[in-house]
Amino acid sequence: MKKLIIVLLFFFSLNSYAQATTYYFIRHAEKDRSKPSNTNPNLIPKGHQRAIKWSKVFQEVPFDAVYSTDYSRTIETALATANAKNLKLIKYDPDVGYSLLFQEQTRGKTILIVGHSNTIPQFVNAVLNEERYPQIEDDDNSNLYIVTLLENKVNSVLLKIE
Repeated sequence: MKKLIIVLLFFFSLNSYAQATTYYFIRHAEKDRSKPSNTNPNLIPKGHQRAIKWSKVFQEVPFDAVYSTDYSRTIETALATANAKNLKLIKYDPDVGYSLLFQEQTRGKTILIVGHSNTIPQFVNAVLNEERYPQIEDDDNSNLYIVTLLENKVNSVLLKIE
């Protein structure tokens, strides 16, 4: 946890010195898998606990906005942090992802983006403009990607938060 706080403070400090843009990316928390035919499952109790844990991890991060895909599991995950920060949840289309409009709307801000095992790495890779991160394993809900854009430089880190 101490390492996480140091990393978060490092990325936060980058944002305060210049007009940096910082994106925090997470996959939704654990979903209900009891009905495989359900394409829009809710979180299970363990998932709700993880969503609350994320909000605590992000307690000191000054988010300007929280984005989520329009699925129950991502919305439930994102709301824990959005509510703690008194922010309105913004829904985004993962097929559009890192569009010019999104870039303009988020420039110079600190943003949380909640998505899925396939969409989050795609989104991160689009910001990085390289294929660095593979799809997240289906049983892994612990990845935290932090990407900071400062002038012409892009920095990223992948943390595991259990």
